[in-house]
Amino acid sequence: LMSVAMVITGLVAYIVGMDFRAAVNGQPGMILSAETISTMYNSPIKWVIMFAPLVVVFGLSAAIYRLSVGTAQLIFWGFAALMGLSIAWIFAVFTGASIAQTFFVTAIAFGGLSLYGYTTKRDLSGFGRFLMMGVIGLFAASIINIFMESSALQWAISLVGLFIFAGLTAYDTQNIKNTYLEVRSQGGEAMAERMAIQGALSLYLNFLNMFMFLLQFMGNRE
Repeated sequence: LMSVAMVITGLVAYIVGMDFRAAVNGQPGMILSAETISTMYNSPIKWVIMFAPLVVVFGLSAAIYRLSVGTAQLIFWGFAALMGLSIAWIFAVFTGASIAQTFFVTAIAFGGLSLYGYTTKRDLSGFGRFLMMGVIGLFAASIINIFMESSALQWAISLVGLFIFAGLTAYDTQNIKNTYLEVRSQGGEAMAERMAIQGALSLYLNFLNMFMFLLQFMGNRE
């Protein structure tokens, strides 16, 4: 589920990002015109693009147990597409080689952290609560920096965020495993499928945030 969502995000981000780059260079885009790109990113619509994925995350998390499995999955795919639209700008700012390099480094780190969370006997629940408090602080700092545009604060946010979501990857993997196995053992098949979608969403967010924060350090700007 997470991998399919990541593919959707990547495709949307790449296509729109290439059109973004074409518009900046005064060239025709593959799908979107320069006027459409300008409207999307230089008007109030940019705020919708930026915050729509966040609204969907909260909405899906709140309604996951009231939705059918098929509906929840479609919303998850739609969220992945919105997120691709939201991060498409990276293809106009960073070189393709550095984006690919950052993606593979993130994938290796994510795989190792997730494997640790899956196999460790240590209880990470207390660690997870501490990290969730960090996410709230990180979110508040990110909102403030949208208006401050401080490069020093952005650097600090990226560094702290990288460690927070790295820790959450291990914690979420352990939590998903334990909860999923418990529900399956009690015969809650439909509930387990909904929890799988929610778990995929958590891991997806961890991966994407790690990637975006790491890109700030590894990305070569055009």
